Amino acid sequence: MNTHTLQSHLTDGEFSFANRMQCIPKSFIREILKVTAQPDVISFAGGLPNPQYFPVEALKNAAIKVFEQDGCNVLQYAVSEGYKPLREYIAMRYKLTQNLDIDPDEILITNGSQQGIDLAGKVFLNPHDKVLLESPSYLGAIQAFSAYEPEFITVDLQADGIDTNALKMVLANQNIKLMYAIPNFQNPTGISYSIEKRIATANLLSNSNTILVEDDPYGSIEFTGKPMPSIKKFLNKQTILLGSFSKIASPGMRLGWVAADKKIIAQMIVAKQATDLHSNFLSQRIIYQFLMDNDLETHISQIKNAYKQQRDQMLGCIHKYFPQQVKYITPEGGMFIWLTLPQGYNAFDLLQKASEQKIAFVPGGTFFLEGKGQNTMRLNYSNTETQQLEEGMKKLGSILWEWMR
Repeated sequence: MNTHTLQSHLTDGEFSFANRMQCIPKSFIREILKVTAQPDVISFAGGLPNPQYFPVEALKNAAIKVFEQDGCNVLQYAVSEGYKPLREYIAMRYKLTQNLDIDPDEILITNGSQQGIDLAGKVFLNPHDKVLLESPSYLGAIQAFSAYEPEFITVDLQADGIDTNALKMVLANQNIKLMYAIPNFQNPTGISYSIEKRIATANLLSNSNTILVEDDPYGSIEFTGKPMPSIKKFLNKQTILLGSFSKIASPGMRLGWVAADKKIIAQMIVAKQATDLHSNFLSQRIIYQFLMDNDLETHISQIKNAYKQQRDQMLGCIHKYFPQQVKYITPEGGMFIWLTLPQGYNAFDLLQKASEQKIAFVPGGTFFLEGKGQNTMRLNYSNTETQQLEEGMKKLGSILWEWMR
């Protein structure tokens, strides 16, 4: 038999990739996570939930029950919209926790809220359409929207949310198709919008044709006991609200959702069908059974209490070990602390020094589109145990003292 291999006409580097691939930035965070996978590295880099609080036994029991009661059906194809009882549960919880009236048919189950961002771009954006981002913004959103080749416009964040004066000017002078925002414990800064900023943002957008993509993966992880209302409460049909089970159950199950007007959901369903037909039906059924058999609010309370302690420990370490010139934002929930070094210092250079000591974090410049923020950095406190957190922060503080003297 002739096993001779045909020689391709293509040589290395000659693949004709789509132009859009040149527009999508690599995820610095995904790249650095390859390094932090090493067991001797103390990582403050990833936005990872603490696996100690994954409801392993409860999810295992839910999975067993699902297989025993409906094994054949849960392994079959399912509807694109997602399991209706799960969508009904999400709608009910919005009503109970936020007094939001959302119909289950206004909810689409997605592969994490990240897919919701991508679907918003897919159904709304043409090349060169304008997308407004907070500055800094979530790198995953920048990646997702970049695939649709928009023009990005940015507005700075202030201590209590987006600069609404600047937002007003942008909306008056630019035709903005989508605005992307994380009003609760923003990634990367940990900033939350005040009630005044939420209402002002809604009022400004209501006088435009701009659709707000309101990403809320961290809203349940708040430490004050005084949760803020969603901007959707004030803007409604102009808002695409994204939620996720990743921070309150399991990121590995890849389940999130979109809550939006039925006309938007209808378009997203078509776009989703073209991508994956439907989200993992087995995961949907297991999550739903978990929700039926367990008190979700008790589980979330456990997570909140733990993360608050970890936040407080990291803040204490900053006070104890870091130079006073290093400024920081105290988050009232979520998973991140944002720090600012004095002008002239570059956090990428600091990362190089920290990496030599097996310490990792994310330089803040990766979250900006304008080349700003070179002296900023994001620390994650949720996924580091007490002893490691203390050790890592002490080392990082020593590096800062040595570097800045």
